Amino acid sequence: MARESTNSVLSLPDQRLVAALQWDGRLTAERAAHALGLSPATVRRRLHALGADGTVRVVVSPVARPRNGGSAGALFLRIRVLRGKLDTIVAALAAREDIPFIDITTSGDEIFAVARTEPGSRDQLVFRQLPSTQAVTSLESATILHVFRLTSEWRHQVLTAAEREALGPGAPAVGAAAATSPGPYGVDTDALEQALIDALTPDARLSAVALAERTGHPESTVRRRLAHLAAEGRLVTQVLVDPRRLGLPIEAKFLLQVAPDHLAAAGQALADHPAVHGAFATSGPSNLHAAAYFPDLATLYTFLSHDLVGLGITHVETAVVSHAAKRTPMPVRPVPSG
Repeated sequence: MARESTNSVLSLPDQRLVAALQWDGRLTAERAAHALGLSPATVRRRLHALGADGTVRVVVSPVARPRNGGSAGALFLRIRVLRGKLDTIVAALAAREDIPFIDITTSGDEIFAVARTEPGSRDQLVFRQLPSTQAVTSLESATILHVFRLTSEWRHQVLTAAEREALGPGAPAVGAAAATSPGPYGVDTDALEQALIDALTPDARLSAVALAERTGHPESTVRRRLAHLAAEGRLVTQVLVDPRRLGLPIEAKFLLQVAPDHLAAAGQALADHPAVHGAFATSGPSNLHAAAYFPDLATLYTFLSHDLVGLGITHVETAVVSHAAKRTPMPVRPVPSG
């Protein structure tokens, strides 16, 4: 049998398994089978196949640790480059640890990127390195002021309400944008907890048995500490999968101008939309940035001409992504304390 194309759309049962993992990355085969009406053997076989060829990876997302309740520092960068120099600039940016996201748009000379930085700092990349690069023709930067929706919170809409309920509260509901808070992160992480987080970061589905072998601690202790980390919101999983495999080949970014008295409501409306996997209030003339997945251009047009109506948006600029050059899990928001 010919090997399935790496660009082909996954079967609906496989898409449903991916969606279940989005609700709980450490979901057992038995629990997934019960929720989705499958046999445990089928779930084990399909999960193994999806992971073995790299189609799906489940990782642990780092948790943002804001200072004094503020947001962790990050900039949206929009970079235009000379024709023929795109690959060179993208490669240089991708090599940097402080650049977790890089997208290339269909214009062929435009890069969207996210840069981690200290809030309010004179970032060297923005102030010196990129402006002094002859291949860069223009540079725009915007500071992220507030998070309405993170990619790690996006859910593929192929499960019924009953199935989501059966999977349990393992993930935030769509639109549940918690306010940034220091949460429980004043508590120090001890050596064992840090070892567990480090081991699970590249593969969040490692079993308690495997983790016990790696850490040298009893399996019962490992299970107890994993439950403690999850309860405190310090073990947040994220599913990494190419959206094209989910039947969503179109990704678009939106730079929106919104009147201040509509900003919060518009941002929340975008966060509630099932297509939107990122929504942020930012500095700059476009004070609301968003990103979304679509099955086709007609659906993208409907989003622009219908779904954005009535949100107080005075201007919108749309950029279609041609290639995601780098996608590193971004820090997730901590669970608010109290």
